[in-house]
Amino acid sequence: MTVTDPAPSPADVWAPVPHRVVERRVEAPGVTTLGVEAVHEPLATPAPGQFHMVWSFGVGEAPISVSRIGDGGHEHTVAAVGAVTTAMAALEVGDTLGLRGPFGTGWDVDPEDDRDLLVVAGGIGFAPVRPAIDLAVAGGRRTTVVVGARDPDGLLFADDRRLWAADGVEVHTTVDQPADGWTGEVGLVTAPLRRALADPPATTAVVCGPEVMIRVTAERLEHLGVPAGAIVVSLERNMQCAVGQCGRCQLGPKLICRDGAVMPWPVAAPLLGVRGW
Repeated sequence: MTVTDPAPSPADVWAPVPHRVVERRVEAPGVTTLGVEAVHEPLATPAPGQFHMVWSFGVGEAPISVSRIGDGGHEHTVAAVGAVTTAMAALEVGDTLGLRGPFGTGWDVDPEDDRDLLVVAGGIGFAPVRPAIDLAVAGGRRTTVVVGARDPDGLLFADDRRLWAADGVEVHTTVDQPADGWTGEVGLVTAPLRRALADPPATTAVVCGPEVMIRVTAERLEHLGVPAGAIVVSLERNMQCAVGQCGRCQLGPKLICRDGAVMPWPVAAPLLGVRGW
């Protein structure tokens, strides 16, 4: 499986382009989705898996993956974990933020591919894979989704999961810690994988989440028969410039903003296997 790498135009690289918040939804405690549209000239359409550098004016900038791609705008799903993302999550409809990009590599999910598609996501890692699922489902590709979270409150996009299931997607959800009334599966996100794989050698797997979850999931998929080259993951590092100039997101010989964040597992595995990068 390849990854897409549409290069941004020079005008998109450095200057944040004003966008207005047109929709706001709270997905989970501390997690908010913002639907945005360009105030003036829109940026290039992002590919599934790409990210924007998002400015909260007067506070700062952070890399945020695109969690849905629409005709007139798109969505970003933000976890409030610091000053910048907390300010973003507090924005209301009508407020303005700045975007530059899109940057990075994409999932390159071909909806007409005859290989099965397995999407495995943990926590906020569900957001970057959501556009890939949208694309695959719209094209009728056989798709299975496995989603894990720390607890039931952390499971994102409940409406999407119901709609995808209605469209024939096999959806598995699991949590580390159950709550009162939870009747679903309890355990790591790797627990449903054997049941989720109908034909491992003919499966392409997309994996996104915390680094330890990525590594364990990819290794488990290989053990179950998914070819290493058919496993694609998304890595995360502190990105400042997003154009491969500052070096803040360097991981070994790679710059995650330029060479990722989406990478084939055979490329990512040796990077995650070395401590101290």
